[in-house]
Amino acid sequence: MKFSELLHELPPLIPRCQVPKLLGGLYSAKYLANLASLGEGPPFIRIGRKIVYLREGLIAWLESRITAN
Repeated sequence: MKFSELLHELPPLIPRCQVPKLLGGLYSAKYLANLASLGEGPPFIRIGRKIVYLREGLIAWLESRITAN
């Protein structure tokens, strides 16, 4: 799947707890929380007590993590 396809497939706001399901288990919610506590990871916003990612920010972060082998 291409990242451009994710722009059409993912909802505009993605709760942290839904990221593993939507990305096929690529990253766990706990891993993303750990990254956030270190000031790393995808940009997020807080809505009440929920942490959510904007679709474009999450996809850009995923693209930045690609390494060529």
